[in-house]
Amino acid sequence: MASISKICNPAIAAFSSPSAFRSQPQLPVVSRGGGGPLRTATTALRVSIRRDRADRSELVLKCSLQDGNGASSKRTTLHDLYEQEGQSPWYDNLCRPVTDLLPFIANGVRGVTSNPTIFQKAISSSSAYDDQFRQLIMAGKDIENTYWELVVKDIQDACKLFGPIYDQTDGADGYVSVEVSPRLANDTYGTVEAAEWLHKFVDRPNVYIKIPATAECVPSIKQVISLGISVNVTLIFSLRRYEAVIDAYLDGLEISGLNDLSKLTSVASFFVSRVDTLVDKMLEKIGTPEALDLRGKAAVAQATLAYKLYQKKFSGPRWEALAKKGAKKQRLLWASTSVKNPAYPDTLYVDPLIGPDTVSTMPDQALQAFIDHGTVSRTIDSNVSDAEGIYSALEKLGIDWNEVGEQLEAEGVDSFKKSFDSLLVSLKEKGDSLKAISV
Repeated sequence: MASISKICNPAIAAFSSPSAFRSQPQLPVVSRGGGGPLRTATTALRVSIRRDRADRSELVLKCSLQDGNGASSKRTTLHDLYEQEGQSPWYDNLCRPVTDLLPFIANGVRGVTSNPTIFQKAISSSSAYDDQFRQLIMAGKDIENTYWELVVKDIQDACKLFGPIYDQTDGADGYVSVEVSPRLANDTYGTVEAAEWLHKFVDRPNVYIKIPATAECVPSIKQVISLGISVNVTLIFSLRRYEAVIDAYLDGLEISGLNDLSKLTSVASFFVSRVDTLVDKMLEKIGTPEALDLRGKAAVAQATLAYKLYQKKFSGPRWEALAKKGAKKQRLLWASTSVKNPAYPDTLYVDPLIGPDTVSTMPDQALQAFIDHGTVSRTIDSNVSDAEGIYSALEKLGIDWNEVGEQLEAEGVDSFKKSFDSLLVSLKEKGDSLKAISV
């Protein structure tokens, strides 16, 4: 049998091997229903929120506090975003105590995303994990098993908090995402095995299993979807790779053998700000006035064209045949929405990407900025011709979009691997210290 580090399958209870996973009955999987947007008058409310800077600063997840972060709930632009424009605001952060998410939910957050870097920061900087960690180590668990026990508890607890949203929307929202081991980013089979295991271990209908959109994992996405497991496809940086992700989702639906496809959903996480970070450096190196004028425009332009591709792929005879069996569209999710360049508006990667059947997952910086002074309006397809012009202009300057995507993907995978490995090292050191003390 492959090692744990190879397939990311801790020996937990009965789930001790990949073959055991396949022999188990399938768990219920998530479904996503409809629900039209509701129009409401919001101008006065938004003005009030803009004035109240104190409330804005309070809505920050404070790990390891045991009594919540104290943020009061009120109607915010996040509610308007969902009800008026059909975009779901999610929060890109998770740590203990998970109940600190309650004020976020009250303020309009409808889901949560996580990744290895988020967990590395949460577990290494907080004392809230110490009791469970000590119990696991003293019980003889190895470090990687211990890591997944810590992570899955957070995911399960968060799924419980977002369960009412999932139920109220018939599976349209209320998801919590957890990623397979980043060590598997170039391992097709290992990723499938890990996704099966993680789905069963979490055992919640509103969990999304995150799989990176690497070339090796695109076939994994197809296979995992065909197994009836809902997937958040992450680390998408180019239109070419995004189209491959859509095709993997459609292929997975078609080979699933399910007569009712309504129990299966997916999101495609298209990364935004990191694109500008890299392309801006390229434009500055070119240095011409034309090149410098395009700084800060690449990411939104490409995302706009991604939405155009989404509309094209989820229409026509192939999609209609799947829709008749209850299939749900794979929603576009805008990721990496925090602004890296302080010279740019702090809502640069939220305001221009608003549209129906999409998700915007925001870390603290972007979330606070949008609540404070974001503009709720359908923008994603309002300037498609401008986006096409920017995309083409960048190509004429020698910017190769596929190379940009490949470099950012490699950097993203490497970053997550380093976070994962760093956390395992620190956990091992802590575990060794505990064992030494107990001797």
